[in-house]
Amino acid sequence: MDASIIIQVVLLLVGFVFLIKGSDFFVDGASSIASILKVPTIIVGLTIVAFGTSAPEAAVSITSSLTGNNAMAVSNVIGSNLFNMLIVIGVAALLSNLLMEKNVLEKDLPFLVGITILFALFIFIGGDISNVEGIILLVILIAYLFYLIRNARKSSESNVVEKPKFSLPKSIVLMLLGLVGIILGGDFVVDSASAIAIALGMSETLVGLTIVAIGTSLPELVTSITALKKGENQLVIGNVIGSNLFNILFVLGASSAISAIPINSGMLIDVIFMLAVTVLCFIFGKTQDKYDKKEGIILIALFIIYMAFAIMRN
Repeated sequence: MDASIIIQVVLLLVGFVFLIKGSDFFVDGASSIASILKVPTIIVGLTIVAFGTSAPEAAVSITSSLTGNNAMAVSNVIGSNLFNMLIVIGVAALLSNLLMEKNVLEKDLPFLVGITILFALFIFIGGDISNVEGIILLVILIAYLFYLIRNARKSSESNVVEKPKFSLPKSIVLMLLGLVGIILGGDFVVDSASAIAIALGMSETLVGLTIVAIGTSLPELVTSITALKKGENQLVIGNVIGSNLFNILFVLGASSAISAIPINSGMLIDVIFMLAVTVLCFIFGKTQDKYDKKEGIILIALFIIYMAFAIMRN
């Protein structure tokens, strides 16, 4: 094996270590802050944890937009959102039944479906995401954040940890350390995995949909599994919904506001599939107010089928 590839494999493993430890610190800090401020855990998952774990996607897509690699920016978001819904929810559902709160089913999940439809309309109507559409996405994000903050203390289903694990200063330090670990880990994983993939002759779009998307979504997966082990069920759901919203509204919004993103016609299938999966997750949740093992298996199977299709198409 070539020496440069061996180095990239080592960096890949180092990235995984950073991701795992970083997410552990991040979940502990976020859960503790939720208790101290008496904020529902689902709100923390939808905002702080979701935005923190989506930092790698933001870094990759915005950098791609600045350097003119627009295919990477869009494919990264599509691949990441698919990974979040099919693998993060799928794996978590296999490990434990994911119960859904009423507010999530009636407001947050339908809002994600609506935003995904809007994203698809932008692409199908104009064939790209323009600067104006990017700004619209950013404005929607700001309005949604204001809505969450205003309703945070009004929630009747405040799934709050009984007693804070740490003091506020220590919780903040843990979150910051965790975030640094997550970002560095995601960076190592993306850079090394991309180098390995490109050396093997994969296209930029395929690298974005698979290697980079999976790499930048590892924080969501590791953080969600860590949260599940600590009994923070709502942190998992909030993390996935919040991350997917953040990916579309901020990552694509900021990227296209900087530079309009033309969409490759071959990527329209991926957009349709992402919309279908988002609607399916909504139907699964609405049907029985939870995701169980059966649905987890279906979601993981869909991801495997999609990955096989993406690779064969290359």
